[in-house]
Amino acid sequence: MRLATPRWWYVRDRASMPVTRALLSPISWIWAWATARRLRRGRPFDPGVPVICVGNLTVGGSGKTPVVQALARQLAAQGRAVHIIARGHGGALAGPVRVEPGRHTAADVGDEAVMMARDAPVWVARDRAAAAAAAVAGGARVLVMDDGFQSPAVRKTLSIVVVDGETRDGEWPFGDGRVFPCGPMREPLGVGLARADAVIVLAPADLAKASDDLLALFEGRTVLIAHLVATEPPPPGPQIGFAGIAKPWKMERALKAAGCELIDFAPLPDHATLSEATLHFLAKRARGAGAGLVTSEKDWARLSPSWRERVHPWPVRAVFDDPAALDELLARLAPL
Repeated sequence: MRLATPRWWYVRDRASMPVTRALLSPISWIWAWATARRLRRGRPFDPGVPVICVGNLTVGGSGKTPVVQALARQLAAQGRAVHIIARGHGGALAGPVRVEPGRHTAADVGDEAVMMARDAPVWVARDRAAAAAAAVAGGARVLVMDDGFQSPAVRKTLSIVVVDGETRDGEWPFGDGRVFPCGPMREPLGVGLARADAVIVLAPADLAKASDDLLALFEGRTVLIAHLVATEPPPPGPQIGFAGIAKPWKMERALKAAGCELIDFAPLPDHATLSEATLHFLAKRARGAGAGLVTSEKDWARLSPSWRERVHPWPVRAVFDDPAALDELLARLAPL
């Protein structure tokens, strides 16, 4: 059973949910200690090619996957033989296996791997080192690693953390800074930032810029600003939306900001199984309201072919404010 992301994680006020936070604090301490121990004892595998790690400081919801796709497209445009490696969260295959669009499904390799395979070759394996080795054997000359910032399995040339730049409505991407499960952090903020070569702040398209107090946290580090931009307008007419992503409320906001006539929205847990019962319920609700169904591209990847014909995907891309700064960051890799 998957649980929805608690919104109180992202409240900056330490006074919120005091009893719950107090009860979960000992588990948070153990989590932070275990992460630090794993990193300290790790013996990273060197695949022999540059590795760009794109990770999070928080538990999901930062927009990491669109950034991985954007970096892969940029590297390919430079003429580099770029492959993506991932663990295939939610997929059944242990790997290493190269994702074949049209053959592999989200049930095989995970929804994110299916999405990323449209932009570059993707290798999935539970063992990141095995995925890296297989990708290099398959012709990769530079690797983009989806997630793994807290993993010592593979040697990293560049470590990039993606930060959710949406700070409105009293929400803060790091909450009050506490570590999972007491908060959204995978490790203490300062500890994680000390290992990062760059920070990418990803803000929704309807925000002109990231907040100054958020950017002040990263002073002295390489910071790039990007926006999530829809590649097409929302479907016309009334719509019922649903999303099984880490922060489903962000898609609801984005659809409304883009002018979607959204009459209802169903938030689901991240990577939630889209059961027939759930989909039939949503379809019945839509028929009764004379509405269509719209979902995220990631959720759409988990639908069966028959349901894909009935649900409209709403894809987004990460677009950088300063493409030249991105090229400069990528130039830190070995030359072509």
